[in-house]
Amino acid sequence: MKRSMRQIKATLLIAFSVHFTPGMAQNRSENVPVACPQATEVTALHLYGAWQARWEGLDEPATLTLGRSQDYPDGLRGTLRRGTAQALVAGDVEKGVFTLEESTDGRAISATWTGTFPDQVCGKEIRGQWTDTATRVERAFVLRKLPGWQ
Repeated sequence: MKRSMRQIKATLLIAFSVHFTPGMAQNRSENVPVACPQATEVTALHLYGAWQARWEGLDEPATLTLGRSQDYPDGLRGTLRRGTAQALVAGDVEKGVFTLEESTDGRAISATWTGTFPDQVCGKEIRGQWTDTATRVERAFVLRKLPGWQ
């Protein structure tokens, strides 16, 4: 049975596709965040978006919005809004530890945040300690990712 040149090309194309496709998909997935990461797998990319911030002993929540830092590709930059007040924030996440610095004037650090990711929350909740740098007042905080930023 003779094959036409078109049939041969089609067979080769299928053979190459089957052989190379799994490797290409594997390489692409390295840049995509894990759907439900463990605490140590959480990266800055998982944290982009809006978060509700609550502090122990305070009734009113705030909104924290995080995005990519232009200065540090693995870092975070954003804003914290408490009522009408706004602060700038910058931080990162490394090996399951979240750190953030808050500045109410854009120059000096007014508060620091250090937190971790509880088990089974897929990087969508952070619990830790917030510290006012001027007064040294400490408060436990909880951050929860808002819907729409999954």
